[in-house]
Amino acid sequence: MGEFINNNHKNNINGNGHVAVLHHSNRHLPRRIILVRHGESAANSDENVYDTTPDHKIPLTSAGIDQARKAGSKVLDLVSEHGDSHNWNVYFYVSPYERARSTLREIGRVVPRNRVSGVREECRIREQDFGNFQDQSKMQGIKLTRNKYGRFFYRFPEGESGADVYDRVSSFVETLWRDIDMKRLYNDPSSVELNVVIVSHEETILIFLMRWFHWSTEQFESLKGPKNCEIRVLELGSSGEYSLAVQHDDETMKEWGLSDEMIEDQNQRAIAKPREYVSNEKNPRYLNSFFDSIDTDDGSHQQDADQNN
Repeated sequence: MGEFINNNHKNNINGNGHVAVLHHSNRHLPRRIILVRHGESAANSDENVYDTTPDHKIPLTSAGIDQARKAGSKVLDLVSEHGDSHNWNVYFYVSPYERARSTLREIGRVVPRNRVSGVREECRIREQDFGNFQDQSKMQGIKLTRNKYGRFFYRFPEGESGADVYDRVSSFVETLWRDIDMKRLYNDPSSVELNVVIVSHEETILIFLMRWFHWSTEQFESLKGPKNCEIRVLELGSSGEYSLAVQHDDETMKEWGLSDEMIEDQNQRAIAKPREYVSNEKNPRYLNSFFDSIDTDDGSHQQDADQNN
């Protein structure tokens, strides 16, 4: 992943160069939602670990611990705007899996404790369930079958499909919005800029993005997951919508598997004026993926002709 880009012209910044407190539809919104994949785990290094260790108990490697601490520095640099901002807090959601909890612990060694407004272990953002103990001699064949069947709908034996993960992530997103509406994430919602950090897993992060941006199952199949401790940032754009394009450039999003249409949508979210943004599901090119053609004429001219006759 490349460094975050400087797109201050896309951000909600007032004339004094300070970020204004962000409100939208009577909601006091976090400025950023930051998705962090856990650091390298023992199973990422050696898949045979899955044979004998429950997935939720797999620890980080020493390299994973180092990755997590570096991710903490990147998060701190981002939310503090390279140390220029002193009016921010962070609220963490974390998967209950050991590798995610350990990643958060290392991030916490970098982010000052007085900047943490809260943390919550959230079971719904855990890893996709691939079964219990995983026999790697069988898993290779299972994963080949998944690739043929489709990543989203294929259900692992004794495990979950991507669609199953989508359902629980959808439930989590509703909780996140409720937490925002109830101002549960803030120490001082009137003045402090809030950042939400979600420490989770590769497939779960992709499905979170799919759910958040209403991407289709076809669009999901083209996506590439984040690497260990890779950070993907949703930041409020001038449209009042969250966008990946505020902190990530087109080339990076293309590397992640986003199509040209998806990248265009992210850029519009970042730069469009309030109430001028046209959401992805209303975009004519997106509509054309569901219909043979979109006729903008509702047939009223034919009714007028019939009446004249």
